[in-house]
Amino acid sequence: MVSKSQSKLIRSLNQKKFRLKHGLFVVEGVKSINEFLNSSLELYSLLSTENVFLSHSKETQLISLKELQAISHLSTAQVALAVFKIPVPKTDFKQNRLLALDGVRDPGNLGTIIRLCDWFNIQSLICSKDTVDCYNPKVVQATMGSLTRVEVIYTDLHKHLNTLDLPIFGTFMNGESVYSKPLPEDFVIVMGNEANGVTKEIEELCNHRIAIPQFGSGAPTESLNVATATAITLSEFSRRLIER
Repeated sequence: MVSKSQSKLIRSLNQKKFRLKHGLFVVEGVKSINEFLNSSLELYSLLSTENVFLSHSKETQLISLKELQAISHLSTAQVALAVFKIPVPKTDFKQNRLLALDGVRDPGNLGTIIRLCDWFNIQSLICSKDTVDCYNPKVVQATMGSLTRVEVIYTDLHKHLNTLDLPIFGTFMNGESVYSKPLPEDFVIVMGNEANGVTKEIEELCNHRIAIPQFGSGAPTESLNVATATAITLSEFSRRLIER
């Protein structure tokens, strides 16, 4: 049975201030929970309507579907819910292929971008402080476990980019085509906010302006979704790597 204090804690983790206060976040669904259980992250509690986590059966608290639905952050509960401790963020990382997000606000977009980083072997994702929290339940759900393999760092983006000795590629509507631009092995790619793009402050640090050209002949589309644009851009940079 889920206690009142347990229920209150789990439901509070839908808000960033309580995630920060308690140092905890929620993962839902058997597949995603297994990804986190098999990672270095520390489990805090595990609740399930079925005993499906055989290697963690002793830690599993069996509850009813009604109880799970009451604490779930999803519209339809998915068999199990786990609470993990937020890891201490790393401050030193030396990867030479980085992605930076300048004010991405949509949880679904961030979750998809984290999955893309995992797919294209971008191990560190640098985020401005106004980018949506990666431990937001909607972000965690959208990552499908990739959050266990991608380091997400929140920092003063302008200050941090200034410390990197790497070419910085900003994505803009009026940049040079990513398909014709010479692309290096080491890089930082900056993706901007869904509505406003890259801020002026960060734009000043970009030594290369790139764009995804539109091929349609109809009325110009306003822009691509930032997660879609990230997928295309990372794919092109990765394609160049394997062609060298």
